[in-house]
Amino acid sequence: MPTSHSHAAVELGRRLRAARHELGISLEDLGELSSINWTTIGKIERGVSSPTVESLIRIATALEIDPGVFVSGLTADHYGKREHQLTARDLIRARNGQRE
Repeated sequence: MPTSHSHAAVELGRRLRAARHELGISLEDLGELSSINWTTIGKIERGVSSPTVESLIRIATALEIDPGVFVSGLTADHYGKREHQLTARDLIRARNGQRE
């Protein structure tokens, strides 16, 4: 049995499944409406695969939902351990501090 891709993938999939169920449509229906294979959507819903931005937008459009709903509140930390917690702002501050 495939394992989940990440906590973020599981949460995104949960949100997608909830939206699809709320409309009462099948995976096959959503696949046809979004032009994405229904088995791919199933993998996304189970969290074993992360969608591309294009797939996410196609799915959201078919569901008539803003794609941001699926990723709202998710951060890089939801994808597991990171080597560092630095951001672009931290990098800029460090570079500016070295020049002074």
